[in-house]
Amino acid sequence: MKIGMVVEGSYPYVSGGVASWVQMLTTQLPRHEFVIIAITPEEMTADDYRYELPSNISEVFNLPLNIKPAAKKRRVKLTEEEQHRLTDWMMFRGLPPDVLDIFKKKIGSTEALFSSELFWNMVQESYRIEEQSGSFIDYFWMWRGMFTPVLELLQADFPDLDLIHSASTGYAGLIAAAIKQRQGIPYLLTEHGIYSREREEEILQAGWIPEYYKKRWVQFFHHLSKQAYTEADDVITLFDRNSRLQHELGADEDKLSVIPNGIHYDRLSGIVKLPKTDVLKIGAIVRVVPIKDIKTMINAAKVLDDKGVPFELTIMGPLDEEEEYAEECRMMIEQLSLEHCVTLAGKVNIIEYLPHFDVCLLTSISEGQPLAVLEGMAAGVPYVVTDVGSCSELMYGREDDPYGPAGFVVPPVNPKAIAEHCQWYYEHPQEAEKFGKNGQKRAETYYQVHQFIDQYADLYTERGLAYGRHRV
Repeated sequence: MKIGMVVEGSYPYVSGGVASWVQMLTTQLPRHEFVIIAITPEEMTADDYRYELPSNISEVFNLPLNIKPAAKKRRVKLTEEEQHRLTDWMMFRGLPPDVLDIFKKKIGSTEALFSSELFWNMVQESYRIEEQSGSFIDYFWMWRGMFTPVLELLQADFPDLDLIHSASTGYAGLIAAAIKQRQGIPYLLTEHGIYSREREEEILQAGWIPEYYKKRWVQFFHHLSKQAYTEADDVITLFDRNSRLQHELGADEDKLSVIPNGIHYDRLSGIVKLPKTDVLKIGAIVRVVPIKDIKTMINAAKVLDDKGVPFELTIMGPLDEEEEYAEECRMMIEQLSLEHCVTLAGKVNIIEYLPHFDVCLLTSISEGQPLAVLEGMAAGVPYVVTDVGSCSELMYGREDDPYGPAGFVVPPVNPKAIAEHCQWYYEHPQEAEKFGKNGQKRAETYYQVHQFIDQYADLYTERGLAYGRHRV
C-alpha cells in the first residue's frame, strides 16, 4: 500500500515528538511504501533531514508555506453556486461538499482570486459582520495573509496514493482532506495535541496580532480542523481527554479512537541503574525550545540549590532548533550561578545517560503524549511532570490501571513545586524506586511499540480494503 503521511513543521526536519512517532511508524511497517508530504515554514532540502530515512519512504514532498505564487493563469469563471460554496467556506459558515476542489480547478491562481470582485465582496461583508472599525486596507491584507497559504497549498499536485494519513489538523489536515476528495482514498487523522487549541493559545498570547483580528484567526484554525474532522474516516488521538476534546470541536463520535504511543520497552527496561549516591541525579529528555519551558526547569534548579539539596541536572536534547532560546537558557544558568549543577548536554544517546538518573523532569506548557516520559518510565525512572496532555494519565494511570503512581504532576510554570518534589525524591529514595517500578509496569502493559504499530497496520488494511485500495 502506498501511504501519504502529511506532517506540518515536523518530520524529517525536526527531531523528537511527532517526528519520532513518524520515524517509528514508517520504520516498523516496511511492507508499506510511504510518501512524506512535509509542510514547512520555508523551503527545505535533504541536507536539513534530522533522521536517516527508512528505505520504504520513497519520496519527501516539501511544501513550504512561503512558496512563491505560481504564474498567473487564466481564471475559469465560477458559477453562481460555486461562488456561494466558496464564500461559505471562506467566511467559516460551513463546509460545502467538494469545495476544496474549487481552489484547485476553478480559481486559476492566488492573485486571480484576490483581485476578483468576489473576494472584495467577501472581505467587505466580513468587515461589516465583525463590526470592525480599523483600517479596511489592513483588514483586506489580513485576509490575503490568512488565505494565501491555503490557496497555494491546495493548488499543489500530489502523487497518487492508496491512503492518506495526517499527523495533525491545520494545514496538514486540510491537505489530507483535499487529497481524499481528489483521489477517493481513505483518510486517517492522528492528533497528538489538539492543533486548533494550541494555535488558539498562541494567537491569544501573540503581541504581533492586533486584538481585533485575533478572533478571526482563532476561527480560521478551528475551521481547518473541522474540515479535517469531517473528511477523516478515523479521528485518532493518544489519550481519552484529547478524544473528548475532538468530539467537542466537531469530530463525529463514531470516528473517534485512542491509540497510545509506544516505545521499545525491552531495550529500555534492560538498562541497569547505577547505585544511588549522595547527589540527586536529575535528567530531562527534551528539545530546548520555548514550548518545553526549559527556563522553568532552570528556575526550579535554583530553588533546589538554595535549599541546599545536592543535585546534578542534565538537560538532554538538541540545542540548534531554536538557537536564540538555547542561548538564553545558557545565559540564565550562568546568571543564576548554576554551572556547577546544571548542564545543557545537547543531543545524546539516552541509553548511556538513563542509568544515572534518580528522577526525570518534564516542564512543558503543551504536550500530547511525550515519548520521552514513556522512555524514562520504561527504564524505571520516576518523574515530575506538568499537567499537560496525557502526562497525568501516564503518572497516575487510567481508571482500570492497577499500578500506583509513577511520579508527581504539577501545574505548568511552577518552579517551586518542581523543586519540592525533587527534594522529596532525595529524601525518600525507597519510595522513589517504587514509583519507578510502577511506571515501568505501566509502560510494559500499555505503551509498547508493537501495540501501536499493530493497531495502525490493522487500520491501514481495513480502510484500504473498504476503499478497494489494498495493494502491498
